[in-house]
Amino acid sequence: MTKAEQIAAIYAHDLKLWEQGLVFAGIDEAGRGPLAGCVTAACVVMPKEPRVDMVFDSKRLSEKQRESVFEQIHKQALFVGVASVEAEEIDRINILEATKLAMRRAASGAPVDLFLVDAVNNVGLAGEERPLISGDAVSYSIAAASIIAKVTRDRVMRQLDALYPEYGFARHKGYGTRQHIEAIRQWGPCPAHRESFLTRILSK
Repeated sequence: MTKAEQIAAIYAHDLKLWEQGLVFAGIDEAGRGPLAGCVTAACVVMPKEPRVDMVFDSKRLSEKQRESVFEQIHKQALFVGVASVEAEEIDRINILEATKLAMRRAASGAPVDLFLVDAVNNVGLAGEERPLISGDAVSYSIAAASIIAKVTRDRVMRQLDALYPEYGFARHKGYGTRQHIEAIRQWGPCPAHRESFLTRILSK
């Protein structure tokens, strides 16, 4: 299946729900895996029309494409909620609970009773939850949320790069690249790092 066909298929998934008269939101997160920075969730309610082109799994789009689609989603969406949980709280409650917390905060006030959630169960949202595995490649609304979450978090990581330039956050966005791990071992962690993620790195 080509990318164009996949993009059409994820819109078709949500179109079936709209044709049933359902009003729903897509929820996704960015930043569960990195060693540093926040985890960011987005909740997006998209209209049936006008359709925003190139809404797809954020990881399959270039940075330039994501930035463009991000702006279009904000213009067309009926609701956009974004929330982050910072490294200190991730260490305190663990990354899964932090992800759920960010999702609940992002979804607060969403005018829907149905939430399509990317691969997370039992979030505790104020409505029906439908978790979808690889949801950002299945649902138009989840894909829109994935783009909002990733672009928002990437911008935060570029801001952190200005504060802590020795780690290279603007390049790897906090993920555990070789260059990032070497920087942690050389400089030690900074306040943006998730201490609970660094045990093995710092023990070597």
